[in-house]
Amino acid sequence: MRGANRNRLTPPAPGGWETLSTRNVLDDPWLRVEAEAVRTPAGTVLDPWWVLNLPDWVVVVAITKGQEVVLVRQWRQGARDFVLEIPGGIMDASDIDPIAAGSRELLEETGFAAEAWRHVGEMWPDPARNNNRCHVVLGTGCHAVAEPRLEPGETLETVVMAMADVRRILRDGGMESTLHATGLLRGLCAAGILEF
Repeated sequence: MRGANRNRLTPPAPGGWETLSTRNVLDDPWLRVEAEAVRTPAGTVLDPWWVLNLPDWVVVVAITKGQEVVLVRQWRQGARDFVLEIPGGIMDASDIDPIAAGSRELLEETGFAAEAWRHVGEMWPDPARNNNRCHVVLGTGCHAVAEPRLEPGETLETVVMAMADVRRILRDGGMESTLHATGLLRGLCAAGILEF
């Protein structure tokens, strides 16, 4: 994990903030919230500095044999709207790696499977407050193999979109989640479809 220091007790990187204390405020299976007291290099103490401890996530760039992209239009309670995204979710403790998690999420959410997989990379979802990582995986040769198996907290539909339309939504802001848009861009670059 490039540049990651999620152990709150280790000394910070040179020029980083020193953690003076940590108080657990909320402990839930999905989220742990901590209030830290930190000291900046200038000597300023910030208390509380809120840190969200979340499991790592995975997003899947799924490309069909016909060069279409498998997307989901999912209800997001924070936005109070349906949001166009790439499939993905929380990496479970049973997932051996991001590809296993991505394969599971793609199958559960869309009923699609991929013939080939590649781990594209990882990124910080919100490095100011969150300490988790989001992994981007690329699945190619995707095709429907089953019906989706949605979890109780999921309301979504599968959208298979032509590559020209995917380029348009990326350009025009049709994918409004920054994490999903960035993951899609990285995956399409890794597939050799886009260049920057």
